[in-house]
Amino acid sequence: MTGLTVSGDGFLRDGRPHRIVSAAIHYFRVHPGLWRDRLLRLRAMGVNTVETYVAWNVHEPAPGRHDFAGAQDVAAFLRTAADLGLDVIVRPGPYICAEWEFGGLPGWLLADPLLKPRRSEPRYLAAVDAWFDVLLPVLLPLLHSNGGPIVAMQVENEYGSYGNDTDYLAYLRDGLLRRGADCLLFTADGAADGFQLGGRLPGVLSTGTFGSRPDSSLATLRRHQPSGPLVCMEYWHGWFDHWGEPHHTREPKEAAQVLDRLLAEGASVNVYMGHGGTNFGWWNGANHDQGRYQPTVTSYDYDAPVGEAGELTEKFHLFREVIERHTGPVRHPLPAPLPRLAPRSAVRGERAGLLESLDALSVPRRRTDPEPMEALGQSLGLIHYRTRLRGPLEYAELAIDGLGDRAQVFLDGAELGVLHRDRPLRTLGLTVPARGAVLDVLVENQGRVNYGPRLTDRKGISGGVRLDHQYQFGWEIRPLPLDDLSALDWSGREDPGAEPAPGPAFHRITLDLDAPADGFLALPGWTKGVVWLNGFALGRYWETGPQRTLYAPGPLWRPGRNELVVLELHRPGPTVELRDRADLGPAQPAPIPEW
Repeated sequence: MTGLTVSGDGFLRDGRPHRIVSAAIHYFRVHPGLWRDRLLRLRAMGVNTVETYVAWNVHEPAPGRHDFAGAQDVAAFLRTAADLGLDVIVRPGPYICAEWEFGGLPGWLLADPLLKPRRSEPRYLAAVDAWFDVLLPVLLPLLHSNGGPIVAMQVENEYGSYGNDTDYLAYLRDGLLRRGADCLLFTADGAADGFQLGGRLPGVLSTGTFGSRPDSSLATLRRHQPSGPLVCMEYWHGWFDHWGEPHHTREPKEAAQVLDRLLAEGASVNVYMGHGGTNFGWWNGANHDQGRYQPTVTSYDYDAPVGEAGELTEKFHLFREVIERHTGPVRHPLPAPLPRLAPRSAVRGERAGLLESLDALSVPRRRTDPEPMEALGQSLGLIHYRTRLRGPLEYAELAIDGLGDRAQVFLDGAELGVLHRDRPLRTLGLTVPARGAVLDVLVENQGRVNYGPRLTDRKGISGGVRLDHQYQFGWEIRPLPLDDLSALDWSGREDPGAEPAPGPAFHRITLDLDAPADGFLALPGWTKGVVWLNGFALGRYWETGPQRTLYAPGPLWRPGRNELVVLELHRPGPTVELRDRADLGPAQPAPIPEW
């Protein structure tokens, strides 16, 4: 089998003329119990291929500890696609962007202050080599040449948006080839001169990423690659959301018109996203633009044709019509909607204060200075710092240098306020009595930057804590990845009618169901935190919006009793609501870049 090859200005697949009509779906953003359902829905849209990144940090959470089971079983996802007759394009990184934590790179890379990612730096290349030595044997049996669905692999990702180290790209290409990746290799960069000049690799197919102006974008690709197939490897028909900004959508008819023009030009296309999915747990990334830190919300719906909960949207039906017009009738039926849970609500139950639960959740480390998460072997979650201030001190301004990202500050258990990384000049005033006082600082990693020049984004406190100009030394530090809550003491119950106690605390709530189905959780009156359903971390909520519900997939629910645990960082609301539809917030046209 010859697989996918370049022939003139087009592709051949097993020797026959072929056009790629693909849709992006990320296995790590979809519950594995729904992989087949989502792939069936994309196939019904008319695509012949699906594309997925591989998120390094998902598979190697600690150096040398690899996970390819359950939700991390990328091979099972690829086999499912093959069973449905779909080709697969794999983008193994090592950097993927994808609005994913640290662009898919593992946070532990940042434990080495000399390591510099995405370039020909020996420490980084050694880590990549070790990772590819593990990943490629997982992928090789699934190459088309071995009877599998993988027809192409990408070298890095949009590298021209970051740098111009062609030797680094060549090193990655050679590493893929040396390890046996005998499929088509390609690069993908924005359809602008600077991006193409930085990210192209001679001898490797160049593709483009863009969402508008298809004629000029394709012309730019042709200017930099005079022959070969024209490929839009990411057609951005929608966009992602940041906390505190509007929910982004794109007018379906206009998006379908751009897709129609791309296909009319003879281009191959990968619809980004075909199905967006969810940033479960702590996995969302962040942007940093013009001095402003912008964490991404939990939903990665992306205004995709197949919605976060599998909805077949207006965009889906319009895209299907466009694809049929260019490739012929779609012979696959439309899957039926999945069932939804009936709306209901549940009141708060047991409570466990976070500061009171520190001994159950973590082992303290003692350091002279506050150190970042990465120095302590932690990548995700919260981290707690404690020291004792000397008194008496009539008044001082507390400041944190190198904050990543959001700190709640407490003095003798009373909250003083919140400090944010993008407001570095803000301080908190305090008074210390003669006996001294305990200072607690609880820092949340809100998502590492996934795009642009600020990728080296350490979390926790990487500078120091000052009272006026005086640094405070002698710290007890507790990493709080919160991947195991089984040791929490739930003996404290709350009166739902009483005024809730403020401060960070876990709240346990039960819901009884007759049968599992998809649902959406809303937390009206709650402030900010994270939700677990039957031990699975659904993701973050925040009253700042735009997202107002969390998707709770059917496979996570059980017949009978279900347990919700909500970590509320400030003040809880009275109830948690189960709804039968999503609320992602007021919509605004997506800010599609125009090169």
